[in-house]
Amino acid sequence: MLKNRDIVITGLQPWDIEIGSNCKNIALELSKNNRVLYVNAPMTRSSRIKEKNDPRIQKREKILKGEEKDIVEIKEKLWNLFPKTVLESINQLGINPLFDFLNKINNKRFAKQIKSATNRLGFKNIIHFTDSDMFRSFYLKELLKPDIYIYYTRDNLISMPYWKKQGIRVEAKHMKKADLVVANSTYLSNLAKKFNPNSHYVGQGCDVSQFDKKKVKNIPDDIKDIKKPIIGYIGALISLRLDIEIIYHIAKSKSDWSIVLVGPEDAKFKASKLHELDNVHFLGNKDGNELPSYLSAFDVALNPQILTELTIGNYPRKIDEYLAMGVPTVATKTEAMSIFKEHTYLAKNKEEYVELIQKALDENNSEKENSRSIFAQSHTWENNVKEIAKHIN
Repeated sequence: MLKNRDIVITGLQPWDIEIGSNCKNIALELSKNNRVLYVNAPMTRSSRIKEKNDPRIQKREKILKGEEKDIVEIKEKLWNLFPKTVLESINQLGINPLFDFLNKINNKRFAKQIKSATNRLGFKNIIHFTDSDMFRSFYLKELLKPDIYIYYTRDNLISMPYWKKQGIRVEAKHMKKADLVVANSTYLSNLAKKFNPNSHYVGQGCDVSQFDKKKVKNIPDDIKDIKKPIIGYIGALISLRLDIEIIYHIAKSKSDWSIVLVGPEDAKFKASKLHELDNVHFLGNKDGNELPSYLSAFDVALNPQILTELTIGNYPRKIDEYLAMGVPTVATKTEAMSIFKEHTYLAKNKEEYVELIQKALDENNSEKENSRSIFAQSHTWENNVKEIAKHIN
């Protein structure tokens, strides 16, 4: 347990982002026993121009002018900093010395704002935790001189074009100089170990409290009359992350199974041959509160992940949601999925998907359902932060 420390968090996502964020959940958990300053990323020169009508940019403009406070108290012992500065847009620069020169200027501007805030809050002997902020926070260990500097990796960002140009070089150097690297998947922790031997898998926090079979009262109208067994997936239907061919093969191989897909489709899914099959049902996007009701109607849940540099190391939070409901789950076998191997069926190809779904249907019982649920409920934010604290200590 970590207690009575002053912690600064920098990362890729601001506090006022609309989507969920690992880093925000970690900050909330840390603030139960420590003082935490969560630092938003500053505006960049390009975002200031291109997104000038965005309410979040407009808010930051007011803060720059001194019309609003730059430090906002979120709750007791947790503050949010809006840095009163603008950074240069440099991610796509291909000339390394020029990138490094401008990145150091950006880091100095950023550090000045953080130092001002920690002085005003009376922070001492800080722990600095950065959530994959490989560029903006690169020099902050030297500039802020924290007691401990931690780099957190939760996605293989350097596989993405936006990060690849400078990220391959810079993230490796960033991890190397960190005092500690923590990762939410075994795959990412093993990657990090190439640059820093003090790299550790710390698990992933999830809030699965709503995914409780006992709380489900009604099955939604658009799924309750679909023929059983229902083999389902819940989440955004994005072709960069999901293998359409696997889903198609399952549906074609077993016409007596109903394949139910709950979530918004990207263009490739909308144009896919899945729409030609009578036993494939697209139910569209649903409110988060409705998802447990849909999941309770599944006989088997799927995560037909496509294997790429981006996806292979991801911790799939949806697996915890599936298991919390006790639903048998078949997923693509990856290194990151190894922690689920005792409670899921892991397929190496589309043929194995069909075999393992049948096995999951045949083997399911109340004892297995209970075991899955207990396992998923152990993946809390509290346990995640305890693991991080263990390595800090």
